[in-house]
Amino acid sequence: MKTELHVPSDLKFLKVVEDWLLGSLEIELEDQVDWARQSNRLRLVLVEAYSNVVRHAHREQPDLSVLVRLELKDREMNLEIWDHGKGYDLSTYLAPEPEAQQEGGYGWLILNRLMDRVEYRLQVNGRNCLVLQTTLPHKELVS
Repeated sequence: MKTELHVPSDLKFLKVVEDWLLGSLEIELEDQVDWARQSNRLRLVLVEAYSNVVRHAHREQPDLSVLVRLELKDREMNLEIWDHGKGYDLSTYLAPEPEAQQEGGYGWLILNRLMDRVEYRLQVNGRNCLVLQTTLPHKELVS
């Protein structure tokens, strides 16, 4: 299954993006996945990725759209989030140290902890692409 969504760069559309992602996955996978557990993880990932585009890449430019692409093969999920910003140079990223009580910089850490693979591509045909991949685990059977 492949699907995509074009959405304005405005946080008020976050619920639309969440509903689209989770709804698409649930239609395809039905009861094969523990949605109570997985939906929280996917929501957190999506909130972090989408809000970063809105707050940083498209700062104050709600007329720029965000493209979100979803591909699902079996339970292998590939999510791409495309933006029109300048991009972020990951070579300058320093992981936050908890004792420093740093305010920002946790997003990349969160994404990498919650997903199997995270990749960021700078300036692909004038846009940036955040790729998030994971395998959605089978629902555990209770005996």
